[in-house]
Amino acid sequence: MTGYRTLVRNRDFTILWTGEVVSQLGTATSMFVFPLIAFALTGSAVQAGLPDAALMLGMTAALLGGGVLADRCDRRRVMRAASACGALLYGSLAAAAVLDSLTLTHLIAVAFGTGVATGVFGPAEASAVRSVVTREELPTAISQNQARHHIASLLGGPLGGLLYGASRALPFVFDTVTFAVSYVMLGRLRTDLSPVVRTDRVGWTGLGRELRSDLTEGMRYVFARPYFRTMVAFSACSNLVVNAVFFVAILRLVQQGVHPAAIGVISALAGVGGILGALSAPYIIDRMRTGHLTVLVAWSWVPLIVPLVFWGSPVLIGAMLFVGVFFNPAGNAGAQSYRVAITPARLQGRISSATQFVGLTTMPLAPILGGFLLEQYGARTGTAVLLVATVLAALIPTLSRTVRRVPRPRDWPVLDEELVNQRVAV
Repeated sequence: MTGYRTLVRNRDFTILWTGEVVSQLGTATSMFVFPLIAFALTGSAVQAGLPDAALMLGMTAALLGGGVLADRCDRRRVMRAASACGALLYGSLAAAAVLDSLTLTHLIAVAFGTGVATGVFGPAEASAVRSVVTREELPTAISQNQARHHIASLLGGPLGGLLYGASRALPFVFDTVTFAVSYVMLGRLRTDLSPVVRTDRVGWTGLGRELRSDLTEGMRYVFARPYFRTMVAFSACSNLVVNAVFFVAILRLVQQGVHPAAIGVISALAGVGGILGALSAPYIIDRMRTGHLTVLVAWSWVPLIVPLVFWGSPVLIGAMLFVGVFFNPAGNAGAQSYRVAITPARLQGRISSATQFVGLTTMPLAPILGGFLLEQYGARTGTAVLLVATVLAALIPTLSRTVRRVPRPRDWPVLDEELVNQRVAV
């Protein structure tokens, strides 16, 4: 497995990574202020979670179609179209904020549209990463992508708090610009990102039937294999409870009257933990069985949530976010790299979208669940319910032998010598 120093010499991966760091920073900035604005407009903890839920719903709804596009169309064009849509959507929010006409409906609509664009972009990018890196570079490349998310989290919260404190429009202006930067950066990629040429394509008369077949092929592949079935079930449950914990923790600070900039700093601790975790991820992945690492990460949240049942101080919440997110990059990168390594090239987009689709179906419910528990039962009881749910989620990979027995990367099965000896043009 290669390290970060080797990967940095890969021009196209560096361009792809840099462009999305900028774009995700803008999105993190906007998403940080969404619940703050929604709560200010409505005064309701449940309604404050609706924009986040709409983004997750849009992303989930678009993932399967995005996977088909990634396997049928030029991935560069797909990604650039998604970035252009993001710029237009957040530009509309910036204009509404300047005119003092922001509404909850507008926030929800833009969040949903952004989710759709993200759902289309994700499978295309996942396939593009496999095209621009070698098999040996995969774990490090995906670890670096994990760091990208946490860099956005680290800077997005404080930046969002500062921009929102100055003007409601500024976070959305910033996000509009970052989507435009992503669009430009994607245009500089040199790697051929066209799909695998298939000889079984039909004419326009059979296109609808072929699209339906493409759409279901990825899902059939996933559910026919025990490892994939277990991991998507775990992902769906874990995404629901962990994101609900995040939402409850942050909204407790809002209810306590903590300043938005201070909440941003506390949220940034998750980014610090994630970045440090991503830097450590390649070394952890290389030295542990991937299955054992998955189980370890699944249980890592349990001891961190216990203190939140009794206390909700900003320092405690910040520490929980830091430690909890630290372990995630290694677990996610290890599992994702294994999935990519054992998936046939022609199915990369659809398998990526199918696994994400099932894993993310519960995420739109996370902020609503968190808001409901907080509003109806209070912080202590609501957090206790989420603690029990976290334990149940962790049992899913723990009880699966197909997950536990996944070896270290050096012992992963090889589907094709092409994956080992050269970059794959997918």
